[in-house]
Amino acid sequence: MSKVEEFEELRPLLFSIAYRILGSVSEAEDAVQETWLRFDGSATRPASTKAYLSATVTRISIDVLRSARVRREEYVGPWFPEPLLSDPYQDPARAVELADSVSMAALLLLERLSPLERAVFVLREVFAFGFDEVATAVGRSEAACRQLLVRARRHMEAGRPRFAADRQERQELATRFFEALKDGDVGGLRKLLAADVRLVGDGGGKAPQLARAVMGAENVARLLGNVFPWLLRIDVSFEPHEVNGQPGAILRDRDGKVLHTLVLDVLDGQIQTIRTVVNPDKLGHLGPVGDAWAVDREVKQARRRPDRP
Repeated sequence: MSKVEEFEELRPLLFSIAYRILGSVSEAEDAVQETWLRFDGSATRPASTKAYLSATVTRISIDVLRSARVRREEYVGPWFPEPLLSDPYQDPARAVELADSVSMAALLLLERLSPLERAVFVLREVFAFGFDEVATAVGRSEAACRQLLVRARRHMEAGRPRFAADRQERQELATRFFEALKDGDVGGLRKLLAADVRLVGDGGGKAPQLARAVMGAENVARLLGNVFPWLLRIDVSFEPHEVNGQPGAILRDRDGKVLHTLVLDVLDGQIQTIRTVVNPDKLGHLGPVGDAWAVDREVKQARRRPDRP
C-alpha cells in the first residue's frame, strides 16, 4: 500500500482518538491533518503504521489540549464538546461501548482528567491499545501509564451514572419526548423528565442562551413547552438525529441553516439532562450556520402578536 492508502485506511481511527481527547471536531481534524504531514515528511516507514500514526496523533492532541485548557477556563458559560453526528471509526463488536465513550456525558467526565490521563484512558479503555503502545504514544513508562490509568478510572467511575439505559429504551423515550416537544405538551414532557432534570446550554457568549441551568421537571417542561411551538410557528424545523451516540436533534431555520443541537441523557427510564449547543463556532462542521439572534428576535415579535398558536 502507498502512504496515502495506509493513512486513509487509518484516518477514522485517528480522528476518533483525537476527538475523544480534544472534544472538538475542528481541532481533531487539524490534529489528523498534522499527523499526515509528519507521516508524509518522514523518510522512513515505521514497522507498524497504526502504532506510529496513533502515537503521533495522540501527542499532537495532548499538546493542543494543554493549550486549549486556558481558553476553556475563560469560556463564557458552560463548555460542551462540539457535537458529533457520527463516529467514523466502526467496530460492530464494540459499537455500544464506542457510542457511550463519545457521549457528551463521557466527554465532560474526561474534562476532569489531566491531558496525559485523558490520553491514556482513551487509548487503553476505549481502543484497547496495549500498555507498550500507550507508553510509546504518551512518552511515559508502562508503569507510569498504569498509574495514570488507575487515577483516570477513579475519576471516571466517580462521575458515571449508576444505571445506563439500553439503546432501544433511550430511542423510545426520545421519540415520545420529541413528539411532546413539537406539540408543546407540557404535561407529556413532565412525565418523561426526572424530578431533578437539568437543561443546560452552551452559547459561549455568541448566541442567545439561558442565563443559567434550568432545574426540575416542572420548570424544564414549562420552558420547553412554551418555547418550541413558537419556533415552529416561524418555520424553524426540528430534525431528530443521533448526536454523540445519544438521542438528539438539530434545529434549523427556514433556510435550512443550523441553529443548535440538542442531546438527551437518559437514565433509569427518564431524561436526566438536556444539553444544547448554540455557539455558532461549534456548529460550522454541520453545515451553514443560521443567525440565532435573528430567530430569537423573530420569536419575541411573534409572541407580542395577538394571533397566538
